[in-house]
Amino acid sequence: MMDLRSFSSPLLRWILVPVLLVLMLTGAVHAGDIVHEDDEAPKQPGCNNKFVLVKVQTYLNNTEDTEFVGVGARFGTLMASKEKHAVRTRLSLANPLDLCTKPKNKIPAEVLLVLRGNCTFTTKAKVAQDAGASAILIINYRRELYKMVCDLNETALDINIPAVMLPQDAGLSLQNSLKSGEVAVQLYSPQRPLVDTAEVFLWLMAVGTILCASYWSAWSAREASIEHDKLLKDAPDELLNMDDTSSGNIVDINMTTAILFVVIASSFLILLYRFMSYWFIELLVVLFCIGGVEGLQTCLVALLSRWFKRAGESFVKVPLLGAVSYLTLAVCPFCIAFSVVWAVYRRVSFAWIGQDILGITLIVTVLQIVRVPNLKVGTVLLSCAFLYDIFWVFVSKTLFHESVMIMVARGGRSGEDGIPMLLKIPRLFDPWGGYSIIGFGDILLPGLLIAFSLRYDWAAKKNLRAGYFLWTMMAYGSGLLITYVALNLMDGHGQPALLYIVPFTLGTMLALGRKKGELHYLWTKGEPERVCTHLQHIQ
Repeated sequence: MMDLRSFSSPLLRWILVPVLLVLMLTGAVHAGDIVHEDDEAPKQPGCNNKFVLVKVQTYLNNTEDTEFVGVGARFGTLMASKEKHAVRTRLSLANPLDLCTKPKNKIPAEVLLVLRGNCTFTTKAKVAQDAGASAILIINYRRELYKMVCDLNETALDINIPAVMLPQDAGLSLQNSLKSGEVAVQLYSPQRPLVDTAEVFLWLMAVGTILCASYWSAWSAREASIEHDKLLKDAPDELLNMDDTSSGNIVDINMTTAILFVVIASSFLILLYRFMSYWFIELLVVLFCIGGVEGLQTCLVALLSRWFKRAGESFVKVPLLGAVSYLTLAVCPFCIAFSVVWAVYRRVSFAWIGQDILGITLIVTVLQIVRVPNLKVGTVLLSCAFLYDIFWVFVSKTLFHESVMIMVARGGRSGEDGIPMLLKIPRLFDPWGGYSIIGFGDILLPGLLIAFSLRYDWAAKKNLRAGYFLWTMMAYGSGLLITYVALNLMDGHGQPALLYIVPFTLGTMLALGRKKGELHYLWTKGEPERVCTHLQHIQ
């Protein structure tokens, strides 16, 4: 495998810098759009249902129409779990629209469409039930789904009809349909599979990306070390000058950079949150495509150079880019075409494949260019990222009334289906569909530490069991697995993956270093005792 220096352009680092800042912005893994914490809401007889997603299949003039997704209330009766058991019922618009007072006429067994506000959810449900309605659909005044709970002073509830919350866009669509003709609905709540196969494949994808990137990084470091030793023997007087040029394409993170990186990323996250729009998403798509072209090109050239060695070692000067290999020039048009095709067709059902390919190659390339020099810097970087993830997923709700991280990850109010800086896989066997996703930061940031551990193992000539890489890799896999378990247990609330991954990976590295008596070299030098002693002897 070739060293990154032999084919990368000087412009590579400058193109990836803005993209790298964006990579960290989407560290949250999230499950859906259900909001509202209900820990203080009473769970008592008549108000102790589990929150479930509800499918609302509509029919316009007896013809099947749009299907919407809502969320069932804490109160009311449960719905059928299969479509064949759901009864098709006529839909009517409530009068008055908020249904806080008794309707002017009886509504025999109809489903009422009601606007949220002016009174409690249970009041609306009681009024609808007394009027003879068979169910109630409440339209939220925002895009998100909202958990309908009971008030603290409500007791002895006796609501025997289903109550479902719909997002604002679904409610507006139903209101327009009612103006066009007769509308009927079927309400049912399919059960999700116990194990989401998409999350299994996403776990394998994340672990596999770090595994490949770590081996490539360690291989490149070993080749650089071999070249370094040759220069010592052949031309020791020229060592210093050669070392300066050979490391030009590698960026070592220092303490200041690690802290500033999180500060700048937080500022950029607020910028995205405040000014998120269709055009802002388009700008992120362009940045992602630029980084994707560089990442895909770097990985393809590294693979193809094994078979086309002469083309990989022959260079031509290109304006602004400097010396570029013929193999890079041959591969570049394909990479550009691939990114452009993905950008144009990114909304089609299979576009996630192209997004994942570009994302994985970009992450692998960044892990070759950006490196953690020692465990001290790695600890500072991951600790800051740990706090960053927790703050912008959980704490930001108290300041902005919603999770800033999750809002940005899914595209905010731009009307777009999320930003592109995510790996995603469709839930093929889930009746609710959708995607399982993971942010680039949840792979990239732990990947920096794991790649460092393998470089250290190879420099110290450690086998897998005696080294650090195997155990930190297992710790990462375990942390990510627990993230998905927590995600499924938290009833639709987004989870910051680094909350679980950082303690596992960093804790494992620190504990093993202390146990093996090598923590000093890991913490300060980043190289084993043998290498450090050898360098001191040279000096």
